[in-house]
Amino acid sequence: MCGIFGIVKEKEENLGEILISAAERLTYRGYDSVGMATISGDKIDLRKDEGKVDTVAEKYNIAEMSGQRGITQLRWATFGVPSQINAQPHLDSNGLMVGAHNGNVVNNIELREQFIAEGLTVRSENDGESCVHAVERYVKRGYETIDAIRLAYGDLGGDYAFVIGQVNDDKLYAMKKGSGLVIGIGEGFTCLSSDLPSLLPLTRKIIRPQDGEIIILWADRVELRSVTDGKLIEREPETITETMDAVQKGGYPHFMLKEIHEQPQVARELHHLLDDSFELDSIVDKMRNARNLYLIACGTSYHACISGSVALAQIAGRAAIPVLAPQFISQFAPTVNHDDVGIFVSQSGETKDVLNALHAAEEKGITAFGIANVIGSTLTQATESCLPLGCGYEISVPATKTFTNQVYNFLYLAYKMAGRDLTELEQIPALMEKTLEMVAPQVEHLASTLDDVDDLYTLGYGSTFPIALEGALKLKEITYAHCEGMLSTEFKHGPLSAVTENYPIIFTSGKNDIPLIISGINEVTARGARAIVIGPDDKRLHDNSDDLIIIPDAEEQISALLAVLPLQLLSYHMSVARGYDPDFPRNLSKTLTVD
Repeated sequence: MCGIFGIVKEKEENLGEILISAAERLTYRGYDSVGMATISGDKIDLRKDEGKVDTVAEKYNIAEMSGQRGITQLRWATFGVPSQINAQPHLDSNGLMVGAHNGNVVNNIELREQFIAEGLTVRSENDGESCVHAVERYVKRGYETIDAIRLAYGDLGGDYAFVIGQVNDDKLYAMKKGSGLVIGIGEGFTCLSSDLPSLLPLTRKIIRPQDGEIIILWADRVELRSVTDGKLIEREPETITETMDAVQKGGYPHFMLKEIHEQPQVARELHHLLDDSFELDSIVDKMRNARNLYLIACGTSYHACISGSVALAQIAGRAAIPVLAPQFISQFAPTVNHDDVGIFVSQSGETKDVLNALHAAEEKGITAFGIANVIGSTLTQATESCLPLGCGYEISVPATKTFTNQVYNFLYLAYKMAGRDLTELEQIPALMEKTLEMVAPQVEHLASTLDDVDDLYTLGYGSTFPIALEGALKLKEITYAHCEGMLSTEFKHGPLSAVTENYPIIFTSGKNDIPLIISGINEVTARGARAIVIGPDDKRLHDNSDDLIIIPDAEEQISALLAVLPLQLLSYHMSVARGYDPDFPRNLSKTLTVD
């Protein structure tokens, strides 16, 4: 999410076209606003606004901008709605420094209050501005720039990369903490970017800084220094040979596979965002005291709501009703009032069915909260408070990282409501990484054995029931095979008649539900079915399944979240094996704005 680019030249020259082109090469990351700044002598030229690169560039004549150093930023809103004032880069109080970041500074609100109290000029709600003021405060106290950046690093919480420049200087400075940052070295210039695509047309000689490192760029050289003690770090450049397309996809053949593997990192970043959310206590309090609590969504987001309902019941002892948005209008909206709470969930924040349900509920006085990935979307503006997903841009149409972060949101709410230790959830990203590593070869082989399959079921129980639904949806979306997700105990009530020899049925199992899942397995294998099981390493599952994909042992709700990863990978590999593009399945759209 977001993207930054900076360049240092030997002398002042036209930089506008370079900055525009770099920004255009970062647009695949997703953005809602764009800005560019050039620095030369004692002048900073800053031009920015909400909108697309070409629109903003034309509106502000950015092609004419000149300077010895330049910075551009594409913003994906997290703190503050998309607007000109919240667009990056940002100036310090006196217009002597300019900087931009990508990522999330999770203690942004607390920092803004400190800066205002210290007399600094805070113009926006954006955390990128907090990065600039975090450096400014120490410069004003007499610290050299490099030491001011080192101290600012300790003040800025979360995961981010940051670049800053100042007047009457010939350098850019940057630091890395959790978010992407790459340095480029060319003939007569150096540059940096959130990602490789904006560098490759300029140079293929790069350095990859690590977390906890400060970067200093002159036109003819680069230094890396430790944020801990300021000592010089030696690192040799490398030469990039990959194509632009491969680099945009992070070396993965498709965006869907890249986004599957991004899930641990975005879950980690979401946890930080929720830890520092000033709205969470109020949301949880109103959920706890609601007469009725509804979780309202469509498609993948609806499956996350079912998962959330199970988590809230099992962890917090709070009943929550998951319901498809169109059905909510006829089934529940006539009965709700101001004593009820609804959580409306949408990846895009523009899903028409969800917005229709929100309108119907608010007419009856319901307290409405949201969960969405796109800050500034209609849902985030129409609800009382809206929790973030923090996933950045999800290019592939099938939702993966937005689904797991929706489930993570509900787990966090359930733990918060129950008064449980929220640090227990911090193990999830590492468990997700372990799961992807463990299951990848098994799932790829399994997919090759299902190449001719056009009809199958995914079954789950309790916490894995919504996971089975989501797995079935992924298989339908991108393999075009018919797959039905069901509660495992319902299979005997009719669908069992579909079973024939070697008919594939995928079971997802938590460790507490193994006896019940085994009963379902035996019902189908006795009739010749092939039982494929995703679950913990348990002898009973080994003995009763035809194929067992093992996931790490974890608490029941966390285990269910891990179980969706093999299903995402299975749908991906089956789609590719059939010659389909998993990123752009036929007939589907990322954002559904029609009834």
